[in-house]
Amino acid sequence: MDRSRIPDFYKMSIDERVRAVREKGLVSEEDFIALSSGDHTLQLSAADKMIENVIGVMGMPIGLGLNFLINERDYVIPLVVEEPSIVAALSAAAKTARGADGYKTESDDPILIGQIQVVEIPNIDAASEEVMSRKQDIMDLANSFHPRMVARGGGTVDLEVFRYPLSSSNSEMLVVHLLVDTRDAMGANLVNGMCEGVASLIESITDGKVFLRILSNLADRSIARAEVTLPVNVLGGKGYTGEQVRDGIIIASDFAQVDPYRAATHNKGIMNGVDAVALATGNDWRAIEAGAHAYAARDGRYTALSRWWKDEHGNLRGSLAMPLKVGIVGGPLESNPSVAVNLRMIGAKSATELAEVMAAVGLAQNYAALKALATEGIQSGHMTLHARSVVKAAGTPPELFDTVLEKLLRSGEIKVWKAREILADISAPTASNKTPARETKPDTEVGVGYGKVILLGEHAVVYGRHAIACPLPLNTRAVIEDCDNGVHLLIPKWGVEYQLNAVKVNRRSFELAASEILEELGLGDKGMRIEVFPDVPRGMGMGGSAALAVAVIRAINQHFNVGLNEQQINDFAFESEKTAHGQPSGIDNTMATFGQPLVFRKGTPPLVELLNIPKPLWIVVGMTRSEGLTAKTVQSVRAAHERQPQIYDKIFDDIDNLTLRGVAAIQDNDIATLGELMNINQGLLNALLVSTPELERGIQLARDAGALGAKLTGGGGGGAMLALCEGEAHAEEITKALNSGGLTAMAFSFGGQAK
Repeated sequence: MDRSRIPDFYKMSIDERVRAVREKGLVSEEDFIALSSGDHTLQLSAADKMIENVIGVMGMPIGLGLNFLINERDYVIPLVVEEPSIVAALSAAAKTARGADGYKTESDDPILIGQIQVVEIPNIDAASEEVMSRKQDIMDLANSFHPRMVARGGGTVDLEVFRYPLSSSNSEMLVVHLLVDTRDAMGANLVNGMCEGVASLIESITDGKVFLRILSNLADRSIARAEVTLPVNVLGGKGYTGEQVRDGIIIASDFAQVDPYRAATHNKGIMNGVDAVALATGNDWRAIEAGAHAYAARDGRYTALSRWWKDEHGNLRGSLAMPLKVGIVGGPLESNPSVAVNLRMIGAKSATELAEVMAAVGLAQNYAALKALATEGIQSGHMTLHARSVVKAAGTPPELFDTVLEKLLRSGEIKVWKAREILADISAPTASNKTPARETKPDTEVGVGYGKVILLGEHAVVYGRHAIACPLPLNTRAVIEDCDNGVHLLIPKWGVEYQLNAVKVNRRSFELAASEILEELGLGDKGMRIEVFPDVPRGMGMGGSAALAVAVIRAINQHFNVGLNEQQINDFAFESEKTAHGQPSGIDNTMATFGQPLVFRKGTPPLVELLNIPKPLWIVVGMTRSEGLTAKTVQSVRAAHERQPQIYDKIFDDIDNLTLRGVAAIQDNDIATLGELMNINQGLLNALLVSTPELERGIQLARDAGALGAKLTGGGGGGAMLALCEGEAHAEEITKALNSGGLTAMAFSFGGQAK
């Protein structure tokens, strides 16, 4: 089983993520309960016993690094880190490596060095020889202090002697190294105790005075190594070929090999991943940092801990070696319940295995950072994530978050003060004495595409039957700005930042559609920045992809004065929908373009009639937590139709009859009949196998709350359902019922004097 693969994990709610982790067998039932209830966090009373002068406990996010395949074993890796993009970048890097057999790692024995400094030695030559001649006695004494460690195969395994000048007294000092195998413990206290224990014996042997006796954090006898081989065909994306990505990473790596200023930032990127695992597992990240940077300067010049090169087959090869002395047992680890859960989730059976996992994470993070630098640039890749952090830091409430984010990005000032200013303007629009905001695009230059729901007729509309569609009070907006080179598509709400060009390898549907639109309009060589701000949720059956396409086409049309009329915009959007969904009916792009209640039937040309709705219809839409894949459900229904055309044509005809009766019911304001028709339509959609248990649960919740009718809307397979209500007050009741049942619901009306 692919334990580290959890598709769409980032789209889930926290509760769903915890359940997914439990279903994968990554946590026990006890840990699942602790994670669900919050009991895994460090309590104040426990913190008071860990350090002095405690006044509180500071929280840090725990995210999961997914997709890791290390030495042919799956790992899910807890990461404690506050910086946006690290968890996502690691998971993406691991996914790339997974397709190329993952990471190969190895490590030395878990050796920690204890140092005993001896000064005021009358004869240092004789003292050095005598220490080495008594080596076994010293080691035996050290091991006598920890017989259990020796019984587990650890303990002092060697002794070394070094001489250094002592400039303060113009003499020399002797430094004795105890090399201690600490097995699965971090071992700091253990080694310090051994150094203390042998101090008197060493003094008697050397006739000197022992001064410092303490471990060293340069654990260069405990090196962890990681390697990865990435074929060029897994490297391309975001408008770059695999060869371009490979060569860019190698050039960046070469820079870090020779320049200490670059090497420091290069290694910091590695430690972004390593430290996050160290924090999650309760290990001393400060000691790991100190040892790593000292090791990077071991030859007298600070350099990179990793190296990237091209092998004889043209693959990108990467390797990393660094000291990693960590532990998986001991009081400091076991006193924090979060650490205990995280260690169990990783499942490392030894300290050396954990060190190897950390080395792989460091190499993965290094790859992610270098790829970003070698392609769109690190700042570009981080901009929307950074902007989200800025909006959060400004104290923006959840209901205003996306509005403030959009305005902040359009302002160009990604600063906390600017986010606070925008928030104040939204909250108190009449307030005075505000700092003048940077001029943004007027509304006449903002392209808009409208969302939709289908009241009756899903799937049958693909086969030439009628459907009723109504606009949502949600839209998607797009803004175009000129730039020097390339076509940059940014969708901050979705965390999307891509550079588009003619390369169509590894391209997502909306990227490919945008590229094709620009090529068709003769604008493929223009430098531009396309910013898209979608309120229409994607994957919910509400026409999100069509709204995006129409918004972008309208913005391009306005910015470059292309001269497209509304029907031409609709036609271009239809072509985009073909790219996104294969064989769409055309209803989504038509609704996204015109944004009015319609009766639609596919054809050449399609039948499009405005729907007269004399009095407002109140609808509640309930969104599930699973995206619906319209292309997948359409293909599934198509395959079934090809197997049994007569049966499925009969279902489509029945849906068509319901739809036409629904038109009459709407025009007669007979909402009771309309609700009944919606319920029957849902039964037929169930026969097409496009509903899901989560949709059915939402539909039943709505019916239990008194909905006149309830059904899925859109392609199904996830997404959203809708419920017909008797009025505004009733819509509020059903909204509460759906929200309480775990869906995300909103009420709206259309037609008549609709709100």
